[in-house]
Amino acid sequence: MDIIISNSGDRPIYEQITSQIKNMVMNGRLKEGDALPSMRTLAKELRVSVITTKRAYEDLERDGFITTIVGKGSFVRAADTSLVREEKLKQIEELLYQAVSLAGQSGIERTEIEEILEILYQDK
Repeated sequence: MDIIISNSGDRPIYEQITSQIKNMVMNGRLKEGDALPSMRTLAKELRVSVITTKRAYEDLERDGFITTIVGKGSFVRAADTSLVREEKLKQIEELLYQAVSLAGQSGIERTEIEEILEILYQDK
């Protein structure tokens, strides 16, 4: 599984794992029914604690992205379109927050940002 962990960032490792697996599900790289590596295997591959991968899997299960079957493993759940939409909205909100923050630091007005959004939507 292609997960890249950064030890220098502010985000905890379990959150990095969770967000990357969510992205793989939302982008179709992981499909319904696909098996995830066991917590131990993933921990070994990433050179992190099993507790870290356990926390990531628990969060993924709580958020409805995976299901765990005792003795069989963890599998990608059927896509819940409202769940996927909510995750996409969170990502967009984070990116827009960064854009608004950068605009504020640069003295760029809200109307200019709105114009940029209009142009981007027209080009879409």
